[in-house]
Amino acid sequence: MQATVRTYDAGTRSGSVLLDDGTELPFGTAAFDAGGLRLLRSGQRVNLALDADYRISVITLSTFPLPEGA
Repeated sequence: MQATVRTYDAGTRSGSVLLDDGTELPFGTAAFDAGGLRLLRSGQRVNLALDADYRISVITLSTFPLPEGA
């Protein structure tokens, strides 16, 4: 699934994204770290994996593949 970064806090390595339907979803440090990223900026397109509770479990750049098993 793809989305657009709405907010990102480099200090906490967390933020939120907007899905294409306008839904805003937060992501935490664990999801950011799982994607192997160093930084995000508002407006970037990203790939996401969601867990069973519809929470972001992995976030990475749209040009990067999601990790195996995500």
